Amino acid sequence: MRGPAGGAASGRAGDGSALTGAVGPCAAPSLAALRAALAQADWTLASLPGDGVGASDSLDSLAALLRGVPAEVRVAYRERLLGPLTAHDRVNSVSLLETLAVFLELDGSWSRAARALHVHVNTVHYRVRRIEELTGRDLARLEDRADLRAALLCEPLFN
Repeated sequence: MRGPAGGAASGRAGDGSALTGAVGPCAAPSLAALRAALAQADWTLASLPGDGVGASDSLDSLAALLRGVPAEVRVAYRERLLGPLTAHDRVNSVSLLETLAVFLELDGSWSRAARALHVHVNTVHYRVRRIEELTGRDLARLEDRADLRAALLCEPLFN
């Protein structure tokens, strides 16, 4: 692949064996720049989507960043942060995981989350308080919202 972005690809050779390659961004000929380019190429290779084609400039979202994290680490992170909600949802008819996902997707808007979930806004307030109690996180804090959003992106179905 040409250009400043670099990229990665995989495929099959004529004999059926797997081929994988990665190219990082073009770099000035210094050791530090070459190390950075190699690191980006390695990350691109590790985070390739299902079709096996990607570019280092596609690392532009939290979801893309998380694809390069080993599956075992993503599963452990998800379980550590969302395990209490998963346990709650197993024995209750109300899905706190769904409420959390909708609430975060709608930028913490109580009224829009209530409309999307087809519940009263007070119900969303109650559920969010329950999510905070179970996770030990405060959804008014950006850092806690980001942590929980990252954990949701680590869901097995996402990967």
